[in-house]
Amino acid sequence: MNIPAGGRATEQRTVVVSRDVPARLVPDGTRITINKNSFVNLRQALGGTYTVTLNGNMARIDGTDADAIGQTPLELDFEPPAEDGSVRDDELWKTLATIYDPEIPVNIVDLGLVYGCDVIRRDDNNVVQVRMTLTAPNCGMGPVLVGDVEDRLAKVPNVDAVEVALIFDPPWSRDMMTEEAQLELGLF
Repeated sequence: MNIPAGGRATEQRTVVVSRDVPARLVPDGTRITINKNSFVNLRQALGGTYTVTLNGNMARIDGTDADAIGQTPLELDFEPPAEDGSVRDDELWKTLATIYDPEIPVNIVDLGLVYGCDVIRRDDNNVVQVRMTLTAPNCGMGPVLVGDVEDRLAKVPNVDAVEVALIFDPPWSRDMMTEEAQLELGLF
């Protein structure tokens, strides 16, 4: 079973991890390493991430590391790094659009979860600051989603650090979704 990055697993199966792979525990987002030759149960693929169970714990593996569990890895395509060391805003937004809500098959940009994304210079470093929200303030997957944002944006050329601020004013509503996202979810 090879699951496309945006697809969903329809059957669960046990796989052997082919190399050490970073992951995050669900729902608290604690970073772990799943060791090479570990047995994991592949539970779900959604929006370029994979949910597995290991020793009774659920964990998420980023799609860019999918090869470790026998899946086709998500490839992020960037322009060559800017010679002046700057970060391209379009690459930040393009990368944010590869991140999907853990429970909804729509990316976080189209869902309207990202309120802003800025690059500031601090101590000669490019720091990306993201202001975002969740579909509900008590969303248990918030720490995992924040980790997804941090990990993916850290791959953008010339990004030195990523800071994510969860804000709930204004509160999220489905009116913040793009028309395409509303169509995808059957809300139109």
